[in-house]
Amino acid sequence: MTTLTAELIAQIYEDAEGELSNAEIYEKARKLAGLSAEDMQLQREFGDKKVKTSEIKHKIRWFQQTLKHAGIIEKVSGVRGVWQLARLTDKGLREPRANVCVVGFSTELGVGIFGDARQVFGSVRDEPITLCFSSPPYLLRNARAYGAGAESEAAYVEFIVRTLEPIVKNLVRGGSIVLNLTQDAFVPGRPSRSLYLERLILALADDLGLELMDRLVWVNRAKAPGPTQWACKKRVQLAVSYEPVIWLTSDAMHVRSDNRRVLVPHTEAHQKLIDAGGELRTTSYGDGAYRLRSGSFSAQTEGAIAKNTLIRGNLCPDTLFCHKVASELGIPRHGATSPTWLASFFIEFLTKPGELVVDHFSGYFKTAIAAERLGRRWIGTDKVLEWIAVASHMFRGHPGFEQTPLIDSLIDSYQK
Repeated sequence: MTTLTAELIAQIYEDAEGELSNAEIYEKARKLAGLSAEDMQLQREFGDKKVKTSEIKHKIRWFQQTLKHAGIIEKVSGVRGVWQLARLTDKGLREPRANVCVVGFSTELGVGIFGDARQVFGSVRDEPITLCFSSPPYLLRNARAYGAGAESEAAYVEFIVRTLEPIVKNLVRGGSIVLNLTQDAFVPGRPSRSLYLERLILALADDLGLELMDRLVWVNRAKAPGPTQWACKKRVQLAVSYEPVIWLTSDAMHVRSDNRRVLVPHTEAHQKLIDAGGELRTTSYGDGAYRLRSGSFSAQTEGAIAKNTLIRGNLCPDTLFCHKVASELGIPRHGATSPTWLASFFIEFLTKPGELVVDHFSGYFKTAIAAERLGRRWIGTDKVLEWIAVASHMFRGHPGFEQTPLIDSLIDSYQK
């Protein structure tokens, strides 16, 4: 006898490669599970009204709803009680229908949700958010599988502001919003750069009341040469080697940051200076704006204050792991992911253990895994079920890990 599961019901629809009525799915499920016709007729009471119905058929209908929310099956329009495998998006990926939010996986510290970020965070109550760190879809000339599509500056800015609106409403006083964005956005058909970033910062300040704390620069010297058209072909631009990271807060005077949490090692030369008792001279620079006194830099400290220029490559063990999992499962790889270290830096800088960190464009859930490892609570959302299925493998073995059947159903559909 085979246990009735959502995976089994999904497999029946996949094998059928067409429409199935409820009567047909009941019969196929009965045979696969090794149940008798009498078993199918056994009834029990359900709900407040104590309605009697077949327990097995009720379970199958429950699995149908689970698979529907996962975007795996859909009702056939205009026909009652007939279902079929859901059509994929034009990118070949499964996305949720409107107003659908389903837990994909969870741990003791957090939950990964398949659904629309605005709906998820719009329903968050009594869960103050200390940090939102995210790498949203970039403003690109051509849409990618992970992105929001090719849009105008105004539409893109509106999209980002609206997705952040419910998160900002739940920010603690002095909580932070940090966004890793792109520098590779240009005026259509011209080598002049888009001003979308400036427009976005102003919109976040004007519409959501956020204050700009800093524009950080993430220098990635391993970045591929680009922009292709203007740097490599037309030769009128320089190759880009950095991405902007904007940091905003709900209250600059009560911001939760502490740079002592992200100190960096002293250089060898500076450590020698400290060990030697500091400076031996007294002088000034910049017409007296900066004074150097004998004994300066003599105190032994745990490290130097981190600069707002982050110099490190995009190579990330977690990305390599997720790509390996995706290849093994036959799932398309995510087209662009940020490294875990970037999220880790801001989580340590801007939060304390136990505080809530969120990411409304989670992708491979790098923010979530960084928060998990650093002992922060987390919520991650994404609208692509494939990314959630791949990312869930990073969390296996973490305390309290659970995975909902819809992930297993998706994986089974790819491995068929």
